[in-house]
Parts: sequence; C-alpha cells; structure tokens
Amino acid sequence: MSFFERFLTLWVVLCIAVGVALGHFLPEVFQAIGRAEIAKVNLPVAVLIWLMIVPMLIRIDFAALRRVAEHWRGIGVTLFVNWAVKPFSMAALGWLFIGYLFRPLLPAGQIDSYIAGLILLAAAPCTAMVFVWSNLARGEPHFTLSQVALNDTIMVVAFAPIVGLLLGLSSITVPWDTLAISVGLYIVVPVILAQLLRHALLHAGAEARLSAFLKRLEPVSLVALLLTLILLFSFQGNEILAQPLVIALIAVPILIQVYFNAGLAYFLNRLFGEQHCVAAPSALIGASNFFELAVAAAISLFGFQSGAALATVVGVLIEVPVMLSVVFIVNRSQDWYERRATQSSVPQSHGARR
Repeated sequence: MSFFERFLTLWVVLCIAVGVALGHFLPEVFQAIGRAEIAKVNLPVAVLIWLMIVPMLIRIDFAALRRVAEHWRGIGVTLFVNWAVKPFSMAALGWLFIGYLFRPLLPAGQIDSYIAGLILLAAAPCTAMVFVWSNLARGEPHFTLSQVALNDTIMVVAFAPIVGLLLGLSSITVPWDTLAISVGLYIVVPVILAQLLRHALLHAGAEARLSAFLKRLEPVSLVALLLTLILLFSFQGNEILAQPLVIALIAVPILIQVYFNAGLAYFLNRLFGEQHCVAAPSALIGASNFFELAVAAAISLFGFQSGAALATVVGVLIEVPVMLSVVFIVNRSQDWYERRATQSSVPQSHGARR
C-alpha cells in the first residue's frame, strides 16, 4: 500500500472534520450544491462516485467468471453470506438496536430512515476496496476477481428487489423507479463504460498499457472518496454537531454485522475445507459493503438531509479501520485455520498402525 493508502483512516477523519466545519460555517454554499440535482440524483456527488468506482471496475475482467468452478466452495459460502444472510441480518440488527433498544435516544422522525440506510448499506457487497483487503490478507487473486465479478452481475438484478422487500417490511414507501435508476446509474452504466475502456486499452497496448493507465488512476478513487466525504458531511454538518451520539449508536449494528458476517464466512470455509487464501478474501467480501452505491441510493431515495444518508455515511466512516481489523484477525488466525487439516490426518495415521 502507498503512504496515502496506509493512512487512509487519518485522511477520512480529517475530511469528515473539514466537511462538518464547512457545512457549519458555509451552509448556504453547500445547500446550493445539494440542490444541483436531476431526478433526485445530485450531480456533483454522482460525478465523484463515478470517479470512485470506474477505476476499480476497469480492473475487473468479467471473463474471470469462467474460473468460478475452481473455488466453488468459497464462492458458495460468499454468495450465501452476501445475499442470503447479510441484508437480512442487518435489517434484524437495525430493527433491534435502532428500532427498539436505541429508540429513546434517537430522533423519533428518523428511526425508519436510519434503518433504511443500514439496509441499503448491507444489500450491496463491496466491489472496490475488496482488492486492497484481499491483497493485505494474501488472498487468492483469481478467487477475489471471480467473486467481485459475480457479485456485480448479481447486484444488477438483486439489489433493488432485496432493498425494496426489506424497506417495505420497514413500512417505508419505496420509489421503485428511483431505486432502479440508481442501480442503472451507479452499476450498469459504469460497468459498461469501464469494460469498454478496458477493452480499448488492451486492444491498443495489451496488459502493459492497461497497467500503466491504472497506475495513473490509482489516486483518483481515493481522492474522489475523500471529496465525497467532505460534501456528504458538509450536508450533515449541523446535525452531526448537534447529535454526535447518533453517530455512535448507528455504528453499533454496523460493527456487529461486519464481525458476524466475516466470522460466519470464515468458519463456513474452514468447515467445508477451503484453503485459507480463499477463506480470507471470502470473509472480507462477506463483511464489507459497496458504500458508494449505498450512499448514492440513500441520497436518491431519501435526500441529503435524511437519516438514511447519515447512516450510510457512518458506514463509510468505520469501513476502513474495521476492515483493517478483520484483515489482522484472518492473518493472525491462519495457523488455527489450517490446523484442522493437520488434526484430520491424525486418525488416519492411527488407523494405518492398526
């Protein structure tokens, strides 16, 4: 990781502080930026989100889907956690903590909106930062690429129905057209453009040209992320200063969800005999979120000043330090993970002696 990436948590904190300060001292300016929208989609934020995700999407070779069969157990575990467990466990945690346990401590009018933000956050598996986490955990690169490509494909058709189902259960009216537009704008169109650009670069100069182009783009995603944080927290600045407790309370179900899903994926991979180099990225993919899409969908559906937007931004706030802690756990537990194979060979030895 570069110096900039190693200290990403510090830059995130600084950008949050800058955003809150700007929103507090220059509210008119950022309210004007917030009104620059078409069909509930803020144009400045949309541009920044594209800058965040397109460089990552260019890295993805969707032809890698044909290699899914090589790691079918890890793929199966990750798909199960991503699509059958994570959205529903987050909804349950949101209803438990935000809707019940923390309800007396939160603004009554924002309870449902906070829960909606948590659901949006959990319904989209991470596609960008996973490559960083997998590299830090010494993950099998083909597995990571195959899983990300498969998740992106599924997300195009599954994100809106899952979110709509769970938001409906939360007694929130879902503008399906806006949700569908968000999926198209933040997944389908960027994926198509990124793959066209990837094909053009490979055709013009093979892997060398693609690698050189991606190297020049490396800072773009992170800078766009930090600028997006400044904008988002400037829109929420006064509310954050007025209610810092809200941030801490919203973070509780997110933290529980991350560690629960990471642990579940890691344990299931071990149970089914998958290699550690596959189990590690499987746990990381199962735990992390595509927060760029979640933030965009929350803004599109509920607006900048909503509790849903704030909840997804809290996810951004804790994503980096929490995922680094998961990387540390899977790396430190590798001996424990691989001990099962050693133990299972002991009875066979006894049997041979008999």
